[in-house]
Amino acid sequence: MISTVASRALVRVLIADEHAIFRAALRRVLEFEPGFQVAGETAGKGEVISLARQLAPDVLLMDIDTPGHGTLDAVRELSGPPHSCRTIILTTEIEEQQVVRAFRAGARGIMTKASPVDLLFKSIDAVMAGEYWVGRERVADLVRVFRSAPAGAEEQRPFGLTSRELQVVQAVVGGYTNKEIADRLSISQNTAKHHLSSIFDKLGVSNRLELALFTHSHRILQQGAEPVQ
Repeated sequence: MISTVASRALVRVLIADEHAIFRAALRRVLEFEPGFQVAGETAGKGEVISLARQLAPDVLLMDIDTPGHGTLDAVRELSGPPHSCRTIILTTEIEEQQVVRAFRAGARGIMTKASPVDLLFKSIDAVMAGEYWVGRERVADLVRVFRSAPAGAEEQRPFGLTSRELQVVQAVVGGYTNKEIADRLSISQNTAKHHLSSIFDKLGVSNRLELALFTHSHRILQQGAEPVQ
């Protein structure tokens, strides 16, 4: 189906989904529609961040169930400077708390995989125009409601640490160097150092030994960091 948006500037899209057939279908649909270019694709979230940095896409279409580290952690890393990649989460079914979490992480849209093709085009046009997209329609005022809603228990982290920071803490306690942490989490060494600096600030420690002692005494890792592979 051809979009009615004839004046659309070229939009470069990165696709992240574990299913090769679905990725191929998305690629074909987007490349058939004027104004879209598929910059790349990946089957796992572990490659999303590095690919996004390399390819600098305008929009990321990412399955919320794509294998790898947390989808929303990847969204957080890519939604702000210097990346500013607009992410649309793809899911089989949209739940209210899922929408809240996605927008809090920095996503610009969320839609079901069963949506008609024309809605996919509209959702991308919406986020490119600075708007948000939920399900079948554009969203403006509702976003502020979501962002002001209290966080669910599953989002509350010890000492304000993000799930990615908890992974870094786990790696540091495990004796990994910054380079090893970067390699295992598919991030740059500078990003690893940035996470470590943020962790030090939040916990009030100044070195790795103090971090390890603090982590042990406050039982931080018992609260559920995703394992570092």
